[in-house]
Amino acid sequence: MTSPRVSDHPIDPLFTRRWSPRAFTGEPIPRETLSTVLEAARWAPSSFNSQPWRFIVGHRDTPAWAPIFDALAEVNRGWAHRASALIVIVSRTQWVPPGKTEVEPLRSHSFDTGAAWASMAFQATMLGWHVHGIGGFDRDRVRASLGVPADHAVEAVVAIGRQGDPSVLTDAQRAREMPNQRQPLAALVAEGRFDFPG
Repeated sequence: MTSPRVSDHPIDPLFTRRWSPRAFTGEPIPRETLSTVLEAARWAPSSFNSQPWRFIVGHRDTPAWAPIFDALAEVNRGWAHRASALIVIVSRTQWVPPGKTEVEPLRSHSFDTGAAWASMAFQATMLGWHVHGIGGFDRDRVRASLGVPADHAVEAVVAIGRQGDPSVLTDAQRAREMPNQRQPLAALVAEGRFDFPG
């Protein structure tokens, strides 16, 4: 699929082709395919190679699905029920650095885990699948129902599936079912010091 997005500077088309639809077909994702998507995440850059990311997978129509799906906000359950799998992304917030013996905060945990999420998203796109990151869910419920320990942050839920026909969505969802644009690079980059409006 050719993306309607246009970059300000030359980049690989993968970056503009990746987007987050809500309309999915509901077809199962082969475990080998999902393993490839997660393998890409495994190789993301990581401070001191700490690899703080962890992924809890719930395939559609399996017992692992319900605890994740039930924690989603109602607005997200309205479309995510057609995903092939849901993945909870968590990150380890503490570690014992190399050469030390005491536990310390792992200050780069969210930053590194974001890199893993991006790697996952791009690999899925390359395989003809789509992922949609979800922030609207009950983190306490996920923590309790999935047994996430206190020293791990619950970062996000990700829906993965084959892109479906937008007609399965509500009118409000269908109105948003297109790749969105980005702010111009000039609004995101400053040289020398923080110099951004509001």
